[in-house]
Amino acid sequence: MQGISSGLLRALSRLWVPAERNLSLSQTRSTVIVERWWQVSLAPEGKEPYLHPRRHRIYRMVEDTKHRPAENMELILTQNVKSLGSRGDTVFVKKSIGRNKLLPQGLAVYPSPENKKQFEEEKRMMLERNPSDRLQTLTGEMTVDYLRKSRFEVGMKNNVKWELNKEIVCRQFLKNLGVFVPLHALTLPEEPITRWGEYWCEVTVNGIDTVRMPMYVVNFEKPKTKRYKHWLKTYGAAAGAATAQGEEIGGPSDVS
Repeated sequence: MQGISSGLLRALSRLWVPAERNLSLSQTRSTVIVERWWQVSLAPEGKEPYLHPRRHRIYRMVEDTKHRPAENMELILTQNVKSLGSRGDTVFVKKSIGRNKLLPQGLAVYPSPENKKQFEEEKRMMLERNPSDRLQTLTGEMTVDYLRKSRFEVGMKNNVKWELNKEIVCRQFLKNLGVFVPLHALTLPEEPITRWGEYWCEVTVNGIDTVRMPMYVVNFEKPKTKRYKHWLKTYGAAAGAATAQGEEIGGPSDVS
């Protein structure tokens, strides 16, 4: 080593990297599992098996983890998360969402046996509580917010005598707003509603939150069918000219 110059030693030191450091900085490679196409015959005891120079170098693919579809991460939500679920629900999300959003922000935990037992016990206790002490689910919160922002109309005919009741209002909720309201969750004014006008109704969501919303009782208008639109297009201009001349032009019998 005495005959080696200091410059050469510095160059060799830059080229040499410790084995441990090289291993720690190496990128993880995907695993490919293969097997020989032709099986190798067993060799006698004490001898190595014979490998054919060409036949035993042919392999078939068994598994390629590089192209394996990404697996989702199983988590338990600790809070209500929009588009995912409510507190205590088990969800399957992408690993990037779970590791970068849900876990760091405390919105979810890993589904360990202890966590599963804890949230199952919590759900059981919530069901045993009084409705006023329960926590609203994510779907319930979305329903409450949707009802508060919606305009609710009930269409009643003008050629018959009618009185508004819960059955009619529940059907109108499902038809106009797409919300199923059970009879026991709906409250109407005590005075009978027999005329058009502006009234109120109350909807209780999951027995917890009650939404009081205006209810507009209006004249029912028959929806315009394709036949009506065709009649307008065909005879509309002629009807306008005939009206000016004092003539009458008939239309389809189902037009109201």
